[in-house]
Amino acid sequence: MVSLQLQHSILPSIPHTFLPIISSQVNNAGSGKRVSVFVRAEQASSAATSASSSVSSQDGMARRQLLAFGACSPGILLFSETPISFAAESKKDFLSVTDKKDGYSFLYPFGWQEVIIEGQDKVFKDVIEPLESVSVNIFPTGKKDIREFGPPEQVAETLIKKVLAPPSQKTTLIQAKEQDVDGRAYYTFEFTAQASNYTRHALSAICVGNGKFYTLTTGANQRRWDKMKDRLFTVVDSFRVFNV
Repeated sequence: MVSLQLQHSILPSIPHTFLPIISSQVNNAGSGKRVSVFVRAEQASSAATSASSSVSSQDGMARRQLLAFGACSPGILLFSETPISFAAESKKDFLSVTDKKDGYSFLYPFGWQEVIIEGQDKVFKDVIEPLESVSVNIFPTGKKDIREFGPPEQVAETLIKKVLAPPSQKTTLIQAKEQDVDGRAYYTFEFTAQASNYTRHALSAICVGNGKFYTLTTGANQRRWDKMKDRLFTVVDSFRVFNV
């Protein structure tokens, strides 16, 4: 019953928003194809100065070369028209982004680049590891609280199967929980999505506010999960929705 309620109230307006796009990037990267992209360098120019000591010159050169030659799928542009405020680093090795128009903020790892993908409100990704990214999506809703859609496990299962992963992938919900931050309810959950040539380990946070249904999803290739999990939990735990 809860699953049907969620599908009827939210899902008709939500396209598959995350994993299908990522899988096409993985396939392109695996085949050795290179596609040109436009780079927005100014978003991290001031932070790059303070954080450059933590990034080796070899790694920095590799990233610059990859950006120069292009390593993303077609249609991805590193520009944004949404009013965004990029703040100074509020946590070591992370940058903060605040969308004052849509009313949300989160942290993302230093070095990830902003890209534009149709159907997604905001995306930052690692240009070398295509499965390492964070995306935010926003959809209108008449609900006032995420709990109106049902308990965390059932809402998470529905979103994973109907929105966050394509039907061809085998998904597994690992855990889901509810937390209250400043009087606003959030659901956070962890899951895996297994494709034929990779498995993505992902984290999501969802919330309702300002007449909108917010989803933030981040993740990494399963083979890099142990290395990335602390940073990804920092990303998902940093997600906040505020009144606008």
